[in-house]
Amino acid sequence: MAKPKTAYVCNDCGAEYSKWQGQCTECNAWNTLSEVRLASAKSSKNESRSGYAGGGCAVVTALAKVSESEEQRTLIGIGELDRVLGGGLVRGSVVLIGGDPGIGKSTLVLQALAALAGRSKTLYVTGEESLGQVAARARRLGLSLDAIDALADTGIERILATAIAQKPDFLVIDSIQTMYSEQIESAPGSVSQVRESAARLVRYAKEVGCAVFLIGHVTKEGGIAGPRVLEHMVDAVLYFEGEAGSRFRVLRAFKNRFGAVNELGVFAMGDKGLREVPNPSAIFLSNHEQPTPGSAIMVTREGTRPLLVEVQALVDQSPLANPRRVALGLEQNRLAMLLAVLHKHGGFALYDQDVFVNVVGGIRVQETAADLPVLLAALSSFRNRPLGHHLAVFGEVGLAGEIRPVPNGEERIREAASHGFERIVVPKANAPKKAPAGIQIIAVERLAEAIAVLD
Repeated sequence: MAKPKTAYVCNDCGAEYSKWQGQCTECNAWNTLSEVRLASAKSSKNESRSGYAGGGCAVVTALAKVSESEEQRTLIGIGELDRVLGGGLVRGSVVLIGGDPGIGKSTLVLQALAALAGRSKTLYVTGEESLGQVAARARRLGLSLDAIDALADTGIERILATAIAQKPDFLVIDSIQTMYSEQIESAPGSVSQVRESAARLVRYAKEVGCAVFLIGHVTKEGGIAGPRVLEHMVDAVLYFEGEAGSRFRVLRAFKNRFGAVNELGVFAMGDKGLREVPNPSAIFLSNHEQPTPGSAIMVTREGTRPLLVEVQALVDQSPLANPRRVALGLEQNRLAMLLAVLHKHGGFALYDQDVFVNVVGGIRVQETAADLPVLLAALSSFRNRPLGHHLAVFGEVGLAGEIRPVPNGEERIREAASHGFERIVVPKANAPKKAPAGIQIIAVERLAEAIAVLD
């Protein structure tokens, strides 16, 4: 009998090696290689000289002849979740939800199934909890259990056979790292098991048109555990974010084939589960009775939604030879670059100052519209001079000291005006032809003009 072939696969990145070694050369992780048995591939007897197996040809269709058909979407009934998904859940799509333990992944999908109950047939598959635990959570959340079917199993073959018999419209797998296939000789949660289980679920979803939610564990670095190919196989990847001890949760789309990427949904965790926050700008703004130095309100944009977010800066004399540059919610390298621009084109040297910048509410801002608010907040703290009430700011700062425009400027202005802001500092290219009633638009073209706002 031929000896079965084996390989060693990295549990972090999925790289394969012919023999075991202590460190993965792809991701530099230590002691992450595990042995997996490779299935033997049977070559066809009719293989041609060119190396291609014989057989029938697949049907090729010109894209010009493919008719456009809109995706069949179903509104779940949870507004923030529907927004992140791009306007509802698409039939036959596979959505991967990741996040820290206890942040609310299982609670969200259980509430989604309860919202769909009565309109669609659902099936909740749990591999981590008993059915009693799932039912107890649903009762604690005040959800109706009448139309929610559940299954406690981890064998992917049995789960798919049950799904084919039950024919649910929506299927939840909690979690994908607990699933295993009997055809692969490795432990559940290994790279090969996660990859094979996800591949079968994706194939099932596309063939029968069932929408599938996959809940994924995360590593200590914050990425979804298992092979990176898992995120490529699914249609949407959603991450739960939130600060420890805070009741607010942010659901962000990092990949979505049927909607906008970086779309944001905001929830508040309570005793009855996750509750939608229809006006998230209110939770990201602090209610200061008096103007405070080092505080600036910026108008950022997440997906299709403009948000008002407060950025705070603290600038203080540093006792260290190398002053600290700390950014929470922003990119630290960009903060160092902006401080250099402030020195070169604004005339304010902070090379001997510690600079701490924080975005209130735990949100992470990834766009360049935060450049100007960050600089004005840092300068306000350095000079101990507040920016003033009812002032909002947005704009990108270039290395030459110019204030560059950002997308959707008029929409940002309307969002700030709707929250009572009376003065808005914007790039000159984003200035509207006609300002909203009662709003003063301060259009700036250079960093020096924006600094003059503080005077």
